[in-house]
Amino acid sequence: MGGGGMASWDFDRQVTSMRLLVEFAQEQGMDVRRALAGTRLQAAQLNDPQAVVSAAQELRLIRNMVETLGDDTALGVALGQRYHFTAFGALGFAMISCQTLRDALDIGLRYFQLTFAFTRFVVEDGQDDTVVRLSDEELPLQLRRFIVERDLASFVTLQRDIFGAPQAIRALRFAYPAPRDQRAYADFFGVKPQFDQAETQVVLDRGLSLRRLPQANELARQAAEAQCRQMLQARGPRSGLAAEVREHIAAGLADGISMQRVAADLHMVPRTLRRRLAEQGTAYAELRDEVRQALAEAFLSGPQLSVEQIAARLGYAESTSFINAFRRWHGRSPHAWRLDAARRR
Repeated sequence: MGGGGMASWDFDRQVTSMRLLVEFAQEQGMDVRRALAGTRLQAAQLNDPQAVVSAAQELRLIRNMVETLGDDTALGVALGQRYHFTAFGALGFAMISCQTLRDALDIGLRYFQLTFAFTRFVVEDGQDDTVVRLSDEELPLQLRRFIVERDLASFVTLQRDIFGAPQAIRALRFAYPAPRDQRAYADFFGVKPQFDQAETQVVLDRGLSLRRLPQANELARQAAEAQCRQMLQARGPRSGLAAEVREHIAAGLADGISMQRVAADLHMVPRTLRRRLAEQGTAYAELRDEVRQALAEAFLSGPQLSVEQIAARLGYAESTSFINAFRRWHGRSPHAWRLDAARRR
């Protein structure tokens, strides 16, 4: 895993995924106590629909499974097929109520912290295709194959729940070596995957992804999305020192405000600021990204500032850095986001 703040997957999540993992592990002959070893979670807690667990707890469960069961038998693919839209609660209902599959992708990216994913999803639209890229560089090397398989299979399962019968997948590529037996991949995904590729990606038919969905319901989507917003707000509004740091960052972004400057403004040394933010489960770089993301959305939704002007106001030395960061946050370019925002108004 890389340094510089928390990983993009490091957010709390409903216990649903851990319950699915344990049920699957049991079917593979694994003891429940072995599966939950080191997670600080009791089996009874898996049945509490209100329980929230940390990403680290779920990752420890996955590590236990990979160490016991291995990762070369498409187990992640089999597991991912259990993540139907109902497993995602309000987010699942928001997605299945969208006008199109492409709109559902946008909702999923907007509320990524209500998913169970450990890989980062980036979505790019071409003339005929929509490419969904999965990035796993923030994960421990020995867990990547299993998690990529799980996350991609759950994404496809969710897409089929939303879209119904037509096969939207045109191509499938994995960034790891081919397993001994590839039949499970073709059987589930409906296409023959390519292995040893530069990156993991699934290519969707853009025409199908823009087709109106039969279960589209705008009022239901709005109600479910409101629930999603409430859930995120309840999980982690910034307060205390983190809120103060965010305010200082917002005021000084255009001038390239640094952690050293914020620490001085708060009458402490950088080392103390770093330690106190870590105690709150965050880091300066993460708070700066939060401020930049919020301001970027505001700028793109308001007056027609150019991307170059927005990049400068957010403290980026060049617009390319801002565009790359925005793709990481939203899975698409600032220009594409602006067009969608204008269409929704």
